[in-house]
Amino acid sequence: MKRLKKTSVITSLLIGCLWLTMMLTGCQGQTANPVSGHAAYYWSTVFRLSPEQRSFLRDHAIGRLYVRYFDVVMGQEGEPMPNATIQFNDSFPQGVEVVPTVFILNECMAKETSGLAHKIAARILQMNETHDVLNVREVQIDCDWTRRTERRFFAFMDSLRSELQAKGIRLSSTIRLHQLSQKAPPADRGVLMLYNTGDFTDINCQKPILDAEVVGPYLKYLASYPLPLSAAYPLFSWQILFRGKRFVGIIHGEDEYPILPTDSIVNRDVTLDEILKVRQMIARQREGIHDEVILYELNDKNIQKFNHNDYEKILAD
Repeated sequence: MKRLKKTSVITSLLIGCLWLTMMLTGCQGQTANPVSGHAAYYWSTVFRLSPEQRSFLRDHAIGRLYVRYFDVVMGQEGEPMPNATIQFNDSFPQGVEVVPTVFILNECMAKETSGLAHKIAARILQMNETHDVLNVREVQIDCDWTRRTERRFFAFMDSLRSELQAKGIRLSSTIRLHQLSQKAPPADRGVLMLYNTGDFTDINCQKPILDAEVVGPYLKYLASYPLPLSAAYPLFSWQILFRGKRFVGIIHGEDEYPILPTDSIVNRDVTLDEILKVRQMIARQREGIHDEVILYELNDKNIQKFNHNDYEKILAD
């Protein structure tokens, strides 16, 4: 009788352990974010902080900068290659963590990616060493992968994650709204990109940067998404050139395009009300997503868009 009771206890313990394992696996989507605080993207090809930007970082306790190191594009030989590498002409503020970020064109995932992860990891580590970027704890990949390129992108991410883990570095991935309904990439965490929600090439699209009505239908996938997530919100605006109703391009500087008298230049911006509306919508669906809030992006024009209190509302935990 005692042996039977002992066996029953052991069985119960085993069942309990199995249940706990299943619960932990099943709750993966609610895993705590390994980072927290206020952050911003830096997306220029030259790293140089203005006095206004340094004040902004200090005033809003921005403790992390996601710095675009380089892009990966298809070269003339049909192989992925680095492009638009950042030049470091300034030092990082003390106490600000740097997350090297690499933007990869989705077309680079149309071919086999063997060896690409090693090249990217080695290039990031070399840039860190050359420019004294210390204590890097995370690398981020930004790629608008699709179902067609999913297999190769995931294989690439799996390889890169292994490379970085050997150095004690996490791997994160940007997650666009349409990717919430798809499998999560092999990464330690994700950043939900809450911008570029509309078609900026359509002259009739009034809110191509952020539109709460467009965001809403995607949020049914948010609660169960199996990666820890942060949220990134837009600060930028666009001047878009149309010829007739045909999209010509986004104007970044003077004399970029020949402008005809009959052309139209439309301004597209994002309002504080729209940001706060979307922020409230996703907070209802995903507890903890605002443990880290990221602003896109840090430059003099963008940080003048709102006042101090408005930024604190966006960045609130």
